Amino acid sequence: MGCAERGGNGESLGYRDFGANADCDTPCSPSKFASTASFCDDQSVTTGLRERKKLATRVALHEAALRLVAERGLDHVSVDDIAERADVSPRTFFNYFSSKDDAVLGLDPDSSARQVAAFLARPADETPVQALRAVARGQAEEMATDTDLWPLRLKVIDTTPALLARLAAVFGEGERVLADAIAARTGTRAGADAYPTLLAGVAGVAMRTGLHRWLVSDFAAALPDLVDEAWDLLTAGLPAPN
Repeated sequence: MGCAERGGNGESLGYRDFGANADCDTPCSPSKFASTASFCDDQSVTTGLRERKKLATRVALHEAALRLVAERGLDHVSVDDIAERADVSPRTFFNYFSSKDDAVLGLDPDSSARQVAAFLARPADETPVQALRAVARGQAEEMATDTDLWPLRLKVIDTTPALLARLAAVFGEGERVLADAIAARTGTRAGADAYPTLLAGVAGVAMRTGLHRWLVSDFAAALPDLVDEAWDLLTAGLPAPN
């Protein structure tokens, strides 16, 4: 069951699957304790609520950091400012993010793993390019549903060189993880063979190109279509414009 991540103002930040815990939101009623009934155990309920609380705190810190930097600029925002805006302690801040830069970017430690899982789950009869393209479109569709924070995030990143540098490092690590998955699917060796590393890099460039054009269009264009256009050019061999 998918659950929407939402910021402090109710903005949708995408979906997270909580598995069996998603069915444990409501405490079990006494009627469910009959010997023939299935019910949620207390540990599952507690774990599910704890994870949701942690996610809500993470989202609140990211939104606070992003909006503060949009208002004041990165150099004029401190960790204490972000924690105060999110109504948590600075110590709690560091349980979720290692720096204010990471909080502004809203880096999700599970994003690479989810991308790899989606890629490896694609049908076996798809080529690696087809599989990655489908995954990229799904990511773009999810991003496009957030009409508030994603546009603000891109605007802030585009005007803050330090954030661009940090984001480039994050993309680089994600591409290395993806290259390993491509190697596993194709029977090649990441690093030793060009194919997995090159394709992972190309996938990253296609997504970044789509995001940049979305920003330039003032978010009027459809992000999934922009990402598809990038893949169209790549799969056509990058023909010269007429």
